[in-house]
Amino acid sequence: MAKPTTVSTDSEALKSSTPPGRPPLAGLGGPVGWLDDRIGLAKLSRHNLRKVFPDHWSFLLGEIALYSFIILLLTGVFLTIWFKPSMNEVEYTGTYQLLRGVPMSEAYESTLTLSFDVRGGLLVRQVHHWAAMLFAAAATVHMLRVFFTGAFRKPREINWLIGIGLLSMALIEGFAGYSLPDDLLSGTGLRFVDGLIRSIPVIGTWAEFLVFGGEFPGTLIVPRLYMVHILLVPGLLLALIGAHLALVVYLKHTQYPGPGRTESNVVGYPLFPVYMAKAGGFFFIVFGVTVLMGAFLSINPVWKFGPYTPNQITAGSQPDWYMGFVEGAIRIFPPLESHWGHTTWSWQIFLPGVGMLALLFGALAAYPFIEAWITGDKSEHHLLDRPRNAATRTSFGVAGVTWYAMFWIAGGNDILANQFHLSLNTITWFMRFAVFIAPVLAFIVTRRICASLQRHDAEKVLHGVETGVIVRTPAGGYYEDHMPIPVDEAFTISQHKEYPALEPTPAVDENGVRVPQRVSRRRARVRDWFFRADMPKPTADEVTAARSHGGARHAVESSEEQKSVSQH
Repeated sequence: MAKPTTVSTDSEALKSSTPPGRPPLAGLGGPVGWLDDRIGLAKLSRHNLRKVFPDHWSFLLGEIALYSFIILLLTGVFLTIWFKPSMNEVEYTGTYQLLRGVPMSEAYESTLTLSFDVRGGLLVRQVHHWAAMLFAAAATVHMLRVFFTGAFRKPREINWLIGIGLLSMALIEGFAGYSLPDDLLSGTGLRFVDGLIRSIPVIGTWAEFLVFGGEFPGTLIVPRLYMVHILLVPGLLLALIGAHLALVVYLKHTQYPGPGRTESNVVGYPLFPVYMAKAGGFFFIVFGVTVLMGAFLSINPVWKFGPYTPNQITAGSQPDWYMGFVEGAIRIFPPLESHWGHTTWSWQIFLPGVGMLALLFGALAAYPFIEAWITGDKSEHHLLDRPRNAATRTSFGVAGVTWYAMFWIAGGNDILANQFHLSLNTITWFMRFAVFIAPVLAFIVTRRICASLQRHDAEKVLHGVETGVIVRTPAGGYYEDHMPIPVDEAFTISQHKEYPALEPTPAVDENGVRVPQRVSRRRARVRDWFFRADMPKPTADEVTAARSHGGARHAVESSEEQKSVSQH
């Protein structure tokens, strides 16, 4: 395996990897030389081909999302050839015997044709659907990694906002594609969204007519969703992904703390040839796994559901997992309506649906700026945090995941009631309390765990790790011998930045002049609470003192000596 490369700037990487006066592509003929003569390919690649990227398994999460999107584009082109985005009614005459002679839309009929009459059509359909699920999952987990490690801090706030935009577009894209076949299950999902749109105060009815071209379901929604699915949202996704990757290259990649890693360098492998070879191989792994899932794991068997008719619904209808939390919120929200004049305000749909989505994405977008205000930290961060060293942030993240999970579970309350033979009303009432209590408990427990892990790290730095060897002292006492941890490990677990306490400052000084960047009493209290769970890391003097006196052994021996002296 190639040895990791450390660089501070692109110019240093170039000097270390390219002989003086010789561009990286010099001497190459053929198409590469032809392009170099016309557009200066060597000059363009001079600073980029030797760009260094750090190596850690968690960075592959973003790559999985990117590769899943590429798979979606490739399979989507194939599906576009055969799919007919039309709601015109036809009579099915295809291969599937159970639906022969049944009237249905052309969209559903072409989906059945893709599944049964086009060679490889069902495989491509299922690969496309699994890739969509994987794209949403990888993007979600990637954003959680960015949040828990603090990769959203200065100067990457814009990239964090772009990531939120990508996640929201992924949800819209997934739902649009899920609704295109016009089967009974996807039509039920469309009916759900129709209710969300109609619940918007004042403009709900007009917005519904605008989206559906009249009353639900109309005859225009599938062609419109088709344009959104294959043109509008993919274009936005491509633009956002391009901007996201450009900022990653421009700002350089974050890295985990370790020996030789600072805020001003990057330790890892160059883009060419090492990282490109690894990334290319990983793409084919993701592609292969997705194809295997499409081949052996059935998903969205639309022929079982039948065509959509507004007066029918499938028993146990469930959306794809990434939209389940919205349905769960609406299912457990108590009935709440207001009647003002000739209008009805359906709060039990609008607040948990539209309102919760706005709250979720608004909180995600605002968090980097809220944390920066609390900490007062204006420095650039290229080294990531270990989640345990940011106890409150990690606790907020776990609480948010728990909150999401409670709504997601509530979205299947009917399935739970049926499978476990429980009362649907009992489950609904339980989840109404759980969505508030469970996140608070998760926050408290996570904060305590992070504090314990910090305390354990401090003990390792001061006293080393247990060896399992029990030693008896001449005085008759026992202790477990400890072995100091390596210097590199001690540096890694104790390099994180500490934030001193803030004291409130008056608005004006003794001369009546306004104090710039004053610290309010409220901000000081919030900051004190934010860092209250963080343990102070051992100082250099404490480490020196602990090791010079034998650490834990000295503590036990001193205790035995003091006991012996007191007895005499």
